[in-house]
Amino acid sequence: MKNTALITGASNGIGWELAKIHASKGGDLVLVARNKSKLDELKIELEKQFNVTVYTISKDLSATNSAQEIYDETNKQNIQIDVLINNAGFGDFGMFAETSWNKELQMINLNITTLTLFTKLYLKDMIKRGSGKIMNVASTAAFQPGPTFAVYCASKAYVLSFTEAISNEVGDQGITVTALCPGATETGFKAAAGMDESKIFKGKKLPSAKEVAQYGYSSMLKGRIVAIHGLLNSVMANSVRFAPRALTLKISRIMLSKA
Repeated sequence: MKNTALITGASNGIGWELAKIHASKGGDLVLVARNKSKLDELKIELEKQFNVTVYTISKDLSATNSAQEIYDETNKQNIQIDVLINNAGFGDFGMFAETSWNKELQMINLNITTLTLFTKLYLKDMIKRGSGKIMNVASTAAFQPGPTFAVYCASKAYVLSFTEAISNEVGDQGITVTALCPGATETGFKAAAGMDESKIFKGKKLPSAKEVAQYGYSSMLKGRIVAIHGLLNSVMANSVRFAPRALTLKISRIMLSKA
């Protein structure tokens, strides 16, 4: 396989669009998600349209050791991963005392544990080769606490901090590590998180998954460490550093409340 990218959460949304972009540039793919039929559908489309090789793995990435199992599978298939895109993730909306712990544990496993292990496993191989690119999909939610969205925002803050640190560690070894931070985007995320009625989504004209994917992929190629999609999102994310914490919390609570 040539210039192969492994993309998690590739069965829809930003992951689906990232796969199309990479294939359009002649790159092969390893696509990972739970929905095998959607992965196979995308595989057929990309192989036919772009004459690339696509290998699919159906896996629940919130499960313990799922990253290790996928790493072992790519090694078994003798597939070298040149680009790692940790895109899979989900959120859950509601007061923390009332939300499901099982769902939050799955969220932590997926958004944090699996992403971290994927990065460790494939980064070691990239260091040996002296080349590679990693993109971790964080969120503008990473820049402030999120009342009613507490675990998700905290998990994305981890992704952002982790990515920045690793980028510094390997920046002189031919490897770039990028944190893509989208704001609210037109994907299946809001429905899955139960946020259809929140002010941050309802009635807003949101950027498409394709727009965010194009920006993220371009930022990764340029080696940006933190890539915040959209001027307003960038201004808001950076302004948090100068605002009193109490005010930031109040604004976050208002934005995440129902419209």
